[in-house]
Amino acid sequence: MQHFSDRLTSRISELGNPTVVGLDPRLSQIPEHILANAREEFGETTEGAAEAILSFNKGVIDAVADIVPAVKPQIAFYECYGHHGFRAYEETVRYAQEKGLMVIGDAKRNDIGSTAEAYANGHLGSVDVFGSPQKTIDVDCMTVTPYLGTDGIKPFTKVCEKEGKGIFVLVRTSNPSADEIQGVAVGDELMDELVATLVEGWGRELIGKSGFSAVGAVVGATYPEEAKVLRNIMPNQIFLVPGYGAQGGNADSVKYCFHKNGTGAIVNSSRGIIFAYQKNGQHGEAYAEAAREAALAMKEDLAKLF
Repeated sequence: MQHFSDRLTSRISELGNPTVVGLDPRLSQIPEHILANAREEFGETTEGAAEAILSFNKGVIDAVADIVPAVKPQIAFYECYGHHGFRAYEETVRYAQEKGLMVIGDAKRNDIGSTAEAYANGHLGSVDVFGSPQKTIDVDCMTVTPYLGTDGIKPFTKVCEKEGKGIFVLVRTSNPSADEIQGVAVGDELMDELVATLVEGWGRELIGKSGFSAVGAVVGATYPEEAKVLRNIMPNQIFLVPGYGAQGGNADSVKYCFHKNGTGAIVNSSRGIIFAYQKNGQHGEAYAEAAREAALAMKEDLAKLF
């Protein structure tokens, strides 16, 4: 089975585009014609909401599948609609993979012992179903939190090694209050630098032919100076970079997440792409075309770096 980082870096190279589209659907921003169809068939129910989300996602996926290497559905926007929403998440994952996209499950899961193992098996691997191993969610990689330490990471790395999957560990997030914890001094370094050292160690035995590990790191675009430091600590980690676009990040602010040869990072944009039709004043029925145009513009913007 091909190594996760080799698959991802190969796809980025093929498309010449280190972009991931975040599928964070907000019902209030989904075009009215999609909402109307869902209401007509399912009523104003959570099932109707989930169907609208799935239909919207499929349109975005169809529009960007030949441009970007991956999509990143944020599970909170699905789970809030209960079991219907979770079904929409699972079907979004499957549909994206059928279209040739890699899927980063943005679930930020973790725990210890058997609970972490259940998360890892459920999202990345296989679960026991009456004595038979079966895949359920089956994303290509997922985000995890490091707060529980090595005990909470080992179950994920074990599945990554077995299944050719990957994880992105939260190191420096893009939100304004990240400094309250991640920027606290711990001896001569910051908390995120301490976590980065751990991440480098956790991924050391899972490095593929590309030179990158199956254990990557989430490093936000909104802290470019700290990204320089983190890149030095984690030379073999692929950085998943949120914060581009709607959160204020741009090409200049993400450049330190990459190596000088342009490898080692994949940059996420969610609202700036999937809801581009609103920013551009376009009709809702043109949302997929607007998403494609925004994805191409982001590709062009990032290409200026190297």
